[in-house]
Amino acid sequence: MHELPAAQSILEISLRHAKQANATRVTDIHLVIGQLATLVDDSIQFYWEMIAKDTIAETAMLHFRRVPAQLQCMVCSEKFSPDGEQIRCPKCDSVGVKVIAGEEFFVEAIDVDEGVAS
Repeated sequence: MHELPAAQSILEISLRHAKQANATRVTDIHLVIGQLATLVDDSIQFYWEMIAKDTIAETAMLHFRRVPAQLQCMVCSEKFSPDGEQIRCPKCDSVGVKVIAGEEFFVEAIDVDEGVAS
């Protein structure tokens, strides 16, 4: 259910930037979502279609780019992608790791049609 607040944030950000650009329509929104973020693309799309209705972003296409998870060992500094549920360092077998990529969630770009609304 946390996709609804995510979709609302995307809409608020998009409308704010569109207004600053004097846009008449938001055409595309490019999102970056990390593999470890617990957001589902289809759910965001579902909520988007409901909340963007009757706004200048109503027909905007959402584009999702997923960032793979990457961890770094706190013992030997090895960087690696987790293998399923396994988070042990493949080099030294330590479980002391930190996430260095994969938790992202942000609007990367917003495409608009500029001009004065009629």
